[in-house]
Parts: sequence; C-alpha cells; structure tokens
Amino acid sequence: MIWVNTYYPLQRPTHWRKWRSNFREAVVVIFVALFATSSATADVYELIAENGSSHFSDQPSEPGFRLLLRSGVEAHPPSGNVPIRQHLRSVPRQFAVEIAAAAQASQLEPALLHAVVEIESGYNAKAVSPKGALGLMQLMPETARRYGVKDPLDAAQNTRGGARLLRDLLDLFSGNKELALAAYNAGSSAVLKHGRRIPPYPETSRYVPAVLKSYELQRSGTSSFSR
Repeated sequence: MIWVNTYYPLQRPTHWRKWRSNFREAVVVIFVALFATSSATADVYELIAENGSSHFSDQPSEPGFRLLLRSGVEAHPPSGNVPIRQHLRSVPRQFAVEIAAAAQASQLEPALLHAVVEIESGYNAKAVSPKGALGLMQLMPETARRYGVKDPLDAAQNTRGGARLLRDLLDLFSGNKELALAAYNAGSSAVLKHGRRIPPYPETSRYVPAVLKSYELQRSGTSSFSR
C-alpha cells in the first residue's frame, strides 16, 4: 500500500488549476513508476480533504476517495515522449454493458452517460463522496430511493437510476444538456431559481463544461476511458 499526502501552499500559484492538474499528473507518474517493475496493478485514488489537501493511495481505506487512474492490466510508465493524458487514454472502458443498458432503457446516448460517470466517479463503482453521494453516478441516498435503487454501489442499479434521473432532467429542460447537467449537479430547483440558467456556483460552473467536454471526447472515441 502506498500513500502520498500533499499540502498545497497557502499562497496559491497564479495559474492554480493548471498547477494542481500538473501536480496530479506527476503523482500518477510516480505511482506508475513504482509499479513498473512488478505485475501489480497501479490504480491511483485521490481524496481531497476539507482543508484542500490531497491524499493519494493505491488502496483507498475510507469513503471519499475518487479514482484518478485505473491501470487495467499491468502498469507501465509512459515513455518520455508521450504526454501523460495520452497514456491515460489507454485505460480500458469500464462498465460498458451496464451503461449501455441504462442508456437504452432511458433513451439516452451511451456517450452522455459515460461522460457523467467519468466526471462524477472516475468509473469507481464504490465511490462515496464527502457529502454521501454514492456509486458510479454519485446518487444521493434520497435520489437513489426515489428511482428504486436498492444498492447504489451496484453498477447496474446505479447507472439505471442515474440514467432515469438524467432523462427526467432533460425532459424538464426541453432537451437542453447544459441545464440538465447543471440540475444533475446542483439540483433542478437551483436551475429554476436562476431563471433556467446555470447557477453561478463554482462547482457547477466547472462541472457542466467538464461533462460536455468528456461527452464530445466519448463521441469521438478519444476519451481517457473510451479505449
């Protein structure tokens, strides 16, 4: 078991998001390199604490860890000439059968469900957020019960319930993906309260573009989880 704890500087760099993204990629390289000489898998999980610090591990020991990288078979470090993001694109697609079935049942594009799953949980069926959201599509317990999901950590049940919720939100907002995704993240009442616009919440403002970008990559077959 490997742990890496980080404490970000109090004075954040000017380009904070890029700096943090680059740091995460560096951690991935470290984990991959550590496992390169063995046949063990090198899944990497991240937990962001309330104080903003990040904790990385190959064996998450408590709820709240989010999958950052799933190695698939054996771990091999990317060559020096290959960007880390390209290396991540070799990660095999997870839960394709469950997601395809849920998409068909709710008349959704599988690519859209894959995008939500990728951003919500990083394809970690056992993910539990600090707020209590569960599984692949990060359903809150009340939402899970509303859509008949008895076990939110079961991939098939979770994706089926999450797909039904997303279908309802798309119907509510006349097929507008941006508003439906904003409602998936912040709640439909928040979108309605702000005049059927994306609520000006920092998390939601990041979430919607991230899912839409993943959606486009999923459709083109170049997402990190699409191969």
